[in-house]
Order: sequence, then structure tokens, then C-alpha cells
Amino acid sequence: MASEPTPTTEQERAAYLREAQTKAVKLFEEIEQSIVRPSVSEKQLSDEIHELGAKRYDVKTHWHKRVIRSGPNTLFPYADNPPDRIIQPDDIVFVDLGPVFEAWEADFGRTFVLGGDPIKTKLRDTLEPLWKQVKSRFQDSPDMTGEELYRIACDLAKEAGWEFGGSHAGHLVGQFPHERIPGDKVEYYITKGSQKPMRRTGTDGQLLHWILEIHLIDRDRQIGGFYEQLLTVD
Repeated sequence: MASEPTPTTEQERAAYLREAQTKAVKLFEEIEQSIVRPSVSEKQLSDEIHELGAKRYDVKTHWHKRVIRSGPNTLFPYADNPPDRIIQPDDIVFVDLGPVFEAWEADFGRTFVLGGDPIKTKLRDTLEPLWKQVKSRFQDSPDMTGEELYRIACDLAKEAGWEFGGSHAGHLVGQFPHERIPGDKVEYYITKGSQKPMRRTGTDGQLLHWILEIHLIDRDRQIGGFYEQLLTVD
């Protein structure tokens, strides 16, 4: 039987989550510099990322599947499993990982552009500012529901000239394994029907922490971009 997680204070939990994300940032820097490239398959990139994380960052497990999407596959949300694809020299590529660092989960996503296509570059460069806009709206009204924040994300995406590509804009995160989320537990997602205030405590009496994810798409051009990281810990 798995041992129970060691109790932690709110400050400790925030620090652990922040540290896990800091390690994820470093991992992604190496992914961008040494792994993301054309003429290899998404699966090969996934395998190389797994090996890099294990060797350099002692990542023994990922709490969700590794997601590497390129070209038209970037239109697909997390839950889908499009066919493996060879990355092309002018592709847009995003990577979404859930590495576990010393029992604490990170959930991190970034988008990379190979080549100099201006539309793909614009899409990539829209992601972080839009993520920050959504976070700012949440910070202004921390008692808002997941449904309200999802609607804000969709509206801001439309204002920026894109379509929001996901059925949700984030979810819980915590100590591995965090409270498992059955399919009908919409209150643990930033999505339609999530009617509880996001800033609340869980069944263990501790404050819930959230990931915010932005998935923007252009169906006509068959491209998408993705950006995610901690919402509730600076």
C-alpha cells in the first residue's frame, strides 16, 4: 500500500510546487536547445524527452501522458491521440509534460516554431501575454468559478484573433498523485459547469492549487499553440 503524503504547510506546498516548475523550466530549455527539430517523429521526440528527464533531472514518472504535437496535430486537445507525425522544417510544435520532481507535480507546456513563418510566430508570441491576461483577471477576482475563468480565456482568445482549442483551460495540481479527477468532477477543471469558487480547500482541508493552460488554434491554417504553467503560485 502506498504511504500517505507527509503533511505540509501552505507555504511549504507552494514552495514545492514552485520548485517543481523551476525544474520544468530548465528541462524545457534543454528540450528547445537540443531535442525539438525537424525530420524526426513526435514519438521519437517523446522518447528522447523521457530519457533526458530521467538522466538530467531524475524524473522517474510523468503524472500524465507526454504530449508532443506538430503541424495539424497541434489542433487536437490533450484527450485526443492523433497519429504520429514527422516534424517538418517549417512546423509549429508544442510540448506538454507532467513531470514529477521528488513527489511534486509540474505541468508545463510551451510552443516552438521551426522556420520563420510569420503567422506561426505570431501565434507562439500571443500565448504568454494572453496567459498573463487570464491570470490577471483571476487575481482580480480570486473567488470566481472555473466556468467564469474558462469563459474569460475563450473571450480573450477571440479578441486576439484566435479560437480557444480546449474544452477546459486548466485543472488541479499538487503532490503526486494529486486528488484523482473522475470524468464527472468538472469542479476540478477550469471549464463549463465548474461552479465552485476556485480558491477553496480540498477534502484534506488544504488550499487547492491550479494550472492554467491556453490552447489557441487557427482551423483554416491548421495550426495551434499551447502554453501552461502554475496559476496560483508566483
